[in-house]
Amino acid sequence: MISKTMRTILHALSYGNIEVEASRKLADLKKLDVMRIFWKKLDTKVYNKDYEVPVRLYFPSEEMMKEGLSEGAALPVILFFHGGGWVTESVETYDRVCARMSQSTGQVVASVEYRRAPEHPFPVPLEDCYAAAKALYTNRSILHTDPEKITVMGDSAGGNLAAAVALKARNTKDFRIERQILIYPALYNCYTEESPFASVRENGEGYLLTAVKMQDYIELYKGGDGDLLNPLFAPLMEKNLGGMPRTLILTAEFDPLRDEGEEYGRRLKEAGNQVEIHRIPDALHGYFALGIQFLHVRESFGYINGFLENNSV
Repeated sequence: MISKTMRTILHALSYGNIEVEASRKLADLKKLDVMRIFWKKLDTKVYNKDYEVPVRLYFPSEEMMKEGLSEGAALPVILFFHGGGWVTESVETYDRVCARMSQSTGQVVASVEYRRAPEHPFPVPLEDCYAAAKALYTNRSILHTDPEKITVMGDSAGGNLAAAVALKARNTKDFRIERQILIYPALYNCYTEESPFASVRENGEGYLLTAVKMQDYIELYKGGDGDLLNPLFAPLMEKNLGGMPRTLILTAEFDPLRDEGEEYGRRLKEAGNQVEIHRIPDALHGYFALGIQFLHVRESFGYINGFLENNSV
């Protein structure tokens, strides 16, 4: 349970609408991290037509870094899309998250610096992510890869992008995604009182991420009103969810996005896919960016590692 004192603090921090530049400057404070020099990482790029999409690779160790860049056996890879409402955050601000992810899973993490809204609205961020996925799955990146050893993953808006990449890959058949991990994903198109999800009303105020902010993010991300019904913008709009990857969905108890993530998991199951859904008790939206010492993060990596190690549900 969240204490009364913590509720008071959360309420004070859960305010207002999204002001893009101020929100980006606040997120950029995460770049001030003295531990960054000790992480094994490499910056590279892939191409979305003529645009260079930066990708940062994280390795669990020096040995795996050398092995991953050689022509030897392909290492397992997590293709990661960061959160931030499609508007804030970056590969830089997720540096610690991805380094920790690589060390905690023992896998290479490829973090994609997709272009952000509102300067680059839908579908540009998705197209950047899809280009990175296509390069990785078709072995056209700096890494030597095996498609069966790649997992697509994202948190929040990044979970939206991961789900959309999986949908698009299924539809186009450009490549086959075997696994996806969605952490408190944003999968719907409305966060007003008209939302069908109880968590928007129950958790839409006083828990850091508010329903008002989510609606702002949606308005900033969309290229036009027609996008709201596009399953690649809001994956819950997809009527046919057959033939999707094996899926792990983690939601947070006190999160306006909780119910839509769990509903997506139920629909995937109903369509015949293999799905795990776990709700992290007492957790808030964004908890995955906290340090590994936090209980919610350790619990999440327990589910993630179990999912990655098990080829069946």
